[in-house]
Amino acid sequence: MTSTITAAAAGFGTGLSLIVAIGAQNAFVLRQGIRRDAVLAVVGICALSDAALITLGVGGVGAVVVTWPGALTAVGWVGGAFLLCYGALAARRVFRADGGALRAEGEAAGSRRRAVLTCLAMTWLNPHVYLDTVFLLGSVAADHGPLRWTFGLGAVLASLCWFTALGFGARLLGRHLAKPAAWRVMDGLVAATMIVLGAALIAGS
Repeated sequence: MTSTITAAAAGFGTGLSLIVAIGAQNAFVLRQGIRRDAVLAVVGICALSDAALITLGVGGVGAVVVTWPGALTAVGWVGGAFLLCYGALAARRVFRADGGALRAEGEAAGSRRRAVLTCLAMTWLNPHVYLDTVFLLGSVAADHGPLRWTFGLGAVLASLCWFTALGFGARLLGRHLAKPAAWRVMDGLVAATMIVLGAALIAGS
């Protein structure tokens, strides 16, 4: 039971660390939330897309490891290296002059259809999404062996919680997330989490 909870918590923490990174998708969700424009549809697309990609990553990387056990070492080293690089980039943003504040300005989506199409494009046409959800989360999940699906479930839950909070809590979160100091703290936590996970993944390979 303890191992299951630990794996789920690890998935939640890892998933959240990757998802909250500043980017166009988060800015779009925040903007839609502030304007209360197609929020449910946008949050649903982001969360369901992440769930599908995380499942693909956990199942795909896991299947390779089962077929070729030696792949776990390679996946561990490569995945760990990526996590360390991501952590370094997040740490670098902490010391940027503007703090990389998330900005919600911009034109309104204009219609539910346009909002949905824009959200789908930002999610499925972004190569970083595949790197984060399929490869990185798949790599870390594979390290949990039989509990990799529990890890994946934790990551899916993290995605759902984040996008729900960002979209429906935008009216409250918007003014805080626009402040550089808020993202310095966020990036600091993300950097620490990624560096620790990356080092652990390499150490266990």
